[in-house]
Amino acid sequence: MLIAKDEPLVILVTNKPPRMKNHYLIPFLLLFVWACKEPIDNEVHSWEKRAEQVTIIRDDYGIPHIYAKTDADAVFGMLYAQCEDDFRRVERNYIWATGRLAELEGEEALYSDLRANLYMTEAEAKAAYKEAPRWLQLICEGFADGVNYYLSTHPEVEPKVLTRYEPWFPMYFSEGSIGGDIERISTERIRSFYEEQKGLAYSEFGDGLIHPDPYEEPKGSNGIAISPELSASGNALLLINPHTSFYFRPEIHVVSEEGLNAYGAVTWGQFFVYQGFNEKTGWMHTSTHLDFMDEFMEEVREVGDGFEYAYGEEWRAVEEIPLTLKFTSPEGLQEKTFTMYRTHHGPVTHQLDDKWVATKINWDPVNALIQSFTRTKLSDYTAFREMMDIRTNSSNNTVFADASGNIAYFHGNFIPKRDPLFDFSRPVDGSDPATDWQGLHEVDESIVVLNPESSWIQNCNSTPFTSAGPYSPKKEDYPYYMAPDAENYRGIHAVQLLSEVENVTLEKLITLGYDPYLPAFERLIPILLKAYEKEEDPSDNLTAAIAVFRDWDYQTGVESVAMTLAHFFGISFNRSIGSPDALIPFNQVNGKTLEFDHSEVIAAMENAIVQLEEDFGTWNIPWGEVNRFQRLTGDIDMPYDDNKTSLPIGLASGRWGAMASFGASAKENTKKLYGSSGNSFVAAVEFGDKVRAKSLMAGGQSGNLQSQHFDDQSVMYANGTFKEVAYYREDVEKRAEETYHPGSR
Repeated sequence: MLIAKDEPLVILVTNKPPRMKNHYLIPFLLLFVWACKEPIDNEVHSWEKRAEQVTIIRDDYGIPHIYAKTDADAVFGMLYAQCEDDFRRVERNYIWATGRLAELEGEEALYSDLRANLYMTEAEAKAAYKEAPRWLQLICEGFADGVNYYLSTHPEVEPKVLTRYEPWFPMYFSEGSIGGDIERISTERIRSFYEEQKGLAYSEFGDGLIHPDPYEEPKGSNGIAISPELSASGNALLLINPHTSFYFRPEIHVVSEEGLNAYGAVTWGQFFVYQGFNEKTGWMHTSTHLDFMDEFMEEVREVGDGFEYAYGEEWRAVEEIPLTLKFTSPEGLQEKTFTMYRTHHGPVTHQLDDKWVATKINWDPVNALIQSFTRTKLSDYTAFREMMDIRTNSSNNTVFADASGNIAYFHGNFIPKRDPLFDFSRPVDGSDPATDWQGLHEVDESIVVLNPESSWIQNCNSTPFTSAGPYSPKKEDYPYYMAPDAENYRGIHAVQLLSEVENVTLEKLITLGYDPYLPAFERLIPILLKAYEKEEDPSDNLTAAIAVFRDWDYQTGVESVAMTLAHFFGISFNRSIGSPDALIPFNQVNGKTLEFDHSEVIAAMENAIVQLEEDFGTWNIPWGEVNRFQRLTGDIDMPYDDNKTSLPIGLASGRWGAMASFGASAKENTKKLYGSSGNSFVAAVEFGDKVRAKSLMAGGQSGNLQSQHFDDQSVMYANGTFKEVAYYREDVEKRAEETYHPGSR
């Protein structure tokens, strides 16, 4: 029972005399009630005092600008504001990260929870927090207080699993972003080992990791930096263009008197701007393909009540950790107990034949959080380069620009040193000490591009060896595992555009980032036209469709019928023949030219025509009638409906080389294609005496259907119309829609 601090305690007394023992218990009962109440009152009071030190200004797009004296107080306000905008997404990320998803979703999610605990148990998260420097502990406390104060002031919001947030929760972040490295480890393989005690052959397991589905929209991002030599103003420019699930990251601005003044995208529940800028520097992360995790096959034998694994000339004890997980069921909350296993290589995640396999990844949460937060407060390249020496940003590349005119690119950051005699693209023999990681590569040993003669840098989840055109790093100068990245059509597109730019303005940079050309079809469509010439008796539909392509400029747009045909042909080609990425010379082995059976190519085109006619009644349909944007609810798993309002979109899939990626597909019970990933938060930034930026979000800032900011950027998104960012306090106040302290709204 909770009693408000100003509410008198009322005791009901009857006229029946109490028994002597109850009479003596009354004072003790009073003391117990007040003893329980006092810590709660003290905590709420401390939150209220903290809230008084924080000001939140919502601008005309609902973007929160948080102002506070200390970094920790700013984080307090930052998390409170995030919860206001979409508590369910904050909640969902931490339910997943802390390994409690099965309590929400049931037994099937147990192996996601087991995976989380394999790499960090609750006890280990608490220990990591205790080992963190005091300034980071204070920030983590600000994080927890911000969420808890939101829940305290919004009793109508009922948490689904986590009723209280703790300062050690952020330790579950692997390297600054929810998900990251750990999501590459297959829960199905974990299930096979820990549930069924089953080992499979290597051919059945592949490399034990989760790889992108070739039929799904490629995930990743674009980062572009422009040197002063190519800009109209003589200032450096940066394009921040994450390609994520829509509504994965909101827009936010957080300011303290301790030097924090960061603006950009924050993953729900994070306490730092993940991709963004401050007054002097900007940073954009793109997913990397460098090899930063390895699998070690362990020879294990049973000894007494435990296990040992071979290592060199010795046998070492396998660490055993008991774990009890809860899961929801129709019968209520159930429990399941596991014994987790670890070697010095890492947790045992699966089994290949008779060998246990330990999967080693980067897991240094304290330093990862230090790096991620420190990054947001730096003022120049020198400080940024020093920060990179922490080397915990494993799954990302970084594109950088600053107010001094520097532009830079870091291909990864966490790169294990390995003996080149071994093939680490496959599981290696864990019993051989020579396969152990030999520390980490220094940043200076990794692929870094600084102020190239091209005066531009790009990375679109593509090879670093085209990052600066002819002034890019050379492949032969680095070990293969440092950059196994292939080229993709977004990378090709970016290089083509940047090789011709001059006098770039902020607006020109946005135009460049939305260029409608699709280089994949410059390769695919000629293959189709060549195949058509070999057809002896083409159908009327095929002939008419081919005619549409003959004068096509390979550009997308809402009115383009060619775009509709090309998309469906490209998907059919990918499913039946192979990835169009194989047509890129950079990706071809020994320059081998690919040949295709003309009948297969024609069949792929005819399948596309049939699908369009079945779904829409005709193949002759403009792209904007097929390709749509729709936001009906704030649900994490969004519903889509062909019978409800949606907007036509001229953007296209990143798989075709679209700079502005729009990952659309038919959803459950729909025929039209609805975007659910790609361009989400986008910002273009110019650094000078004062920083200037423009930004755009898919839909809007709020996840609340009733908010005016739920979809106030939807039409802007469809048209590619960016809003001016309010960065300086005077500009924020001019555009203020609401100013308040946490708890008063």
